[in-house]
Parts: sequence; C-alpha cells; structure tokens
Amino acid sequence: MHFGIISPPVPGHIHPFGALGRELIARGHRVTLFHMPDVEQRARREGLEFVSIGASDHPAGTLPGVLSQLTRLNGLAALRFTIDAYRKTTEMFSRDAPQAMRAAGVEFLLVDQTELEGSSIAARLGLRFVTICAAMALDREASIPPPFTDWPYSDTLFARARNRLGYAISDRMLRGIPAVINRFRKQWALRPIASPRETFSALAEISQQPPAFDYPRRELPKPFHYVGPLRRPPLAPIPFPWEKLDGRPLIYASLGTLQNAREATFRSFAEACIGIDAQLVLTHGGGLTDQEAAALPGNPVVVPYAPQLELLERAGLTLTHAGLNTVLDSLSCGVPMVTVPITYEQPAIAGRVAWCGAGRVVPFAKLKADRLRYELGEVLSNPSYRAAAARVRESIQQAGGVRRAADLIESFLP
Repeated sequence: MHFGIISPPVPGHIHPFGALGRELIARGHRVTLFHMPDVEQRARREGLEFVSIGASDHPAGTLPGVLSQLTRLNGLAALRFTIDAYRKTTEMFSRDAPQAMRAAGVEFLLVDQTELEGSSIAARLGLRFVTICAAMALDREASIPPPFTDWPYSDTLFARARNRLGYAISDRMLRGIPAVINRFRKQWALRPIASPRETFSALAEISQQPPAFDYPRRELPKPFHYVGPLRRPPLAPIPFPWEKLDGRPLIYASLGTLQNAREATFRSFAEACIGIDAQLVLTHGGGLTDQEAAALPGNPVVVPYAPQLELLERAGLTLTHAGLNTVLDSLSCGVPMVTVPITYEQPAIAGRVAWCGAGRVVPFAKLKADRLRYELGEVLSNPSYRAAAARVRESIQQAGGVRRAADLIESFLP
C-alpha cells in the first residue's frame, strides 16, 4: 500500500509521522510526505519519500522565515500568527495535493488532526484515511477546556459554560480555515463542513496520548484510540559528550524546536539550577549562537541537539516548555517535570502534567530564576512526582505505541 501523509511542516508533527512511516515501511509499504520544498530534508531524514507541492506560494526559504518570526511571539499573538500560516498551507494543500497524490499513486491517507483539509482531499480522491493526533487530541467535550487555554479541568456548570465560550472564541479565530476548505469543497461538489469534528476519520483517530495523560473523557468516538507516543529508533545516532556527565542527578532542559531561540529563557533555566545538587544538560536545537550557549551561567552541558530518550533514561527531572513530544518522552522514562508553557496547546499540556501529578507548572509570564529554583527543588525532593510519572509510564507501555498504530491502520487495508 502507498500511504500519503498530510502534516504540519514542523518537527514536532513530522517526527511522530516519521516513526509511524518507518514502521509501515518495515512492513512492506510505501510512505510519502507531501509538502512545501523546505520540508524535504526533514522528510528524508525521517526515512520517508517526499513530493514537493506549493512552490508557487511557498518557495524554498519560506518556512525558515515563518519560524523565525514565530520565535519572537508569545501567547495569543503566536496563536494568531500560526492560524494565519495554517490558512495559507490549507490553501496550498487543497490546491496542489490532490493532483500530486493522484500522480504519485497514493492509495491511503494519514492525516494530522490539525490539518482540517485532509478529509476533503481524501473525499476528492476517493481514498480512505485515518486521523493521527500528533499533537494533543482535539475532540471536544463540555468538561474539557479548549486546548489553547490553561484552564483546569472541572465538570461544574461554570466550567462547562466557560469552555463553551472558549470553543466559540476558538471557532471565530479559526473561521478562515473552514472558509478555504469549503471553497474547494464547493468546486469538488462536496457538501460544506460545519465543524472540525466532521474532518476526523470515521475509521480511526490514533492519539499519541496514553489514557493516563488526559482529563476524564466520556464522549470519545468509538474509532478513537490512545496508543501512546509514536516512536522508533532514529535512522542516525545523535552524538553527545557523555564524558561530561559527572554522576550527579541529571536535569534535562529543552524548549523543543519552535521556541528554542529564547536566550533569556535558557538563561533563567541555567540560573535556576545554580546551587541545586544536579547537573543541567540543556539542548537548544540550534536556537542559540555558540557565544550565547557558552555564556549561560553555572556550568551546564549545552548542546544544539541531544539523544533525548537516552538522556531522559538517566534524568531525575525534565525542564520543558511542555511540548507534547518532550513531555511524552519524559513520561515514557518515568521522569517528572517542571513545565514553563509558552504558547499553543502548551498550557493545556502543562495542565495535564499537573493533573496527573507528574510535575509542577511555572507560567511563562512569571518565570524568574528564584521561582523556578523553588519548583525544581519541590519536584526533586518529593517522591510523589516520580511515582506519578511512573504510573503514566505504565499506561504508555500498555498503550501499544507505533506498532499498535500500524496494526490499526493495516486492519483497514484490503
């Protein structure tokens, strides 16, 4: 079977798709990612085939410029900027992907849940598809807060009313994306979509979350499956100066791949770890210059990239912006966290870390080295946080991961 992937162009989504793609390739299938030219190198590094689309309005060099602007934004400003970028890629996919996929002989689609146009492209081509929740699952329930908020879970009447208002605001902010989709659906003689729910697969929704890392759910559709993190060993090992580790408890710090140019935030991380009997390993994903990295206070081990899972297996704590992949990798290793959410769904992910008892949250607007040092000490000294992380690790181990995801997908093949 030849699978086509529709995904956002960022590593946090492409990485789990790469793991799933390699699992399917190992089972004898073909897997191709379709996207703008800037995504080709990352797709190839993940072991996927690649077909370029969108060069007319997303020529080479577009994505780095967008991501550079994004690193300077926080909160709602970053969210609005991202929504506008999504609207443009929705136009690109809807215009170019059907013809490219037909020419490539794609037979089945794997669609990221955030790419609402994917179901329409599948309908246009007469293909089946499954929804992949590479980010936090977006299925709505009255008691589940919208994913861009830091609102705590509650099933009270007030919380339900608050959530309903939040979803209405979200729909208003996102309205340009369904408008693009419905314009193409009209051209394709398809009825318009009225809600995001209509864009999710009726065959399967496959979520990277394990059951223990979500708020209480009562209304998930029957095709929804918690499978846990989508991971396979990387194609090439990532070098790391292991000789620099001195045997002290390890604090692993990362801001992922989109927020990693925040020198002031990394500086706060490094300052907070001074005086703590632990060794800080900080990875900045290329977001800092060599001079900025060398100037961080204390004596942290600072690297552009790191073998994350290997380090987390040795770590006592993770210090993170609450990106889903880093959080799930930490929980996979039973490592508790202190989270500093910055934007997107990060506040909601951080809320789930606190909800399950696996860590504490420092709001980005209140980030100070002294406050962060206190929270780090609380998590390191209280064994309840590690015990909670271990409980989620058990849930991840039972969920099945990338093999179960591939089994589910293959169950729908002829």
